[in-house]
Amino acid sequence: MVDEQDKLLPIANVGRIMKQILPPTAKISKEAKETMQECASEFICFVTGEASEKCQKENRKTVNGDDICWALASLGFDDCSNAVMSYLNKFREFEREKAAANQINENNVDEAAAGSSNSCKRIYHSK
Repeated sequence: MVDEQDKLLPIANVGRIMKQILPPTAKISKEAKETMQECASEFICFVTGEASEKCQKENRKTVNGDDICWALASLGFDDCSNAVMSYLNKFREFEREKAAANQINENNVDEAAAGSSNSCKRIYHSK
């Protein structure tokens, strides 16, 4: 059996996000954090459920970012969908750049290792 708390976002994270928008002197009650925790968790389940249904209809097992954006738009959260799609595109571009940089670094290490190996062979054969 799944504990009810395991279905919710961590309350410390919810409180931290809430504090970011409020003045530094503002206080947030435990009840307010719990209410926001439940609302945010329910919203995530609502959107994820819609995306999951789409995937099931398409005989796919994995929900991806595009599915979440589609679900947001289909549920009437167009502004959120556009913002999430923009973030998703930036994230994907960042990941592509990171992968390209890693590939360049791996190639440089391979070339350096090959050059080092040749230098060792020259030193060994000259003795």
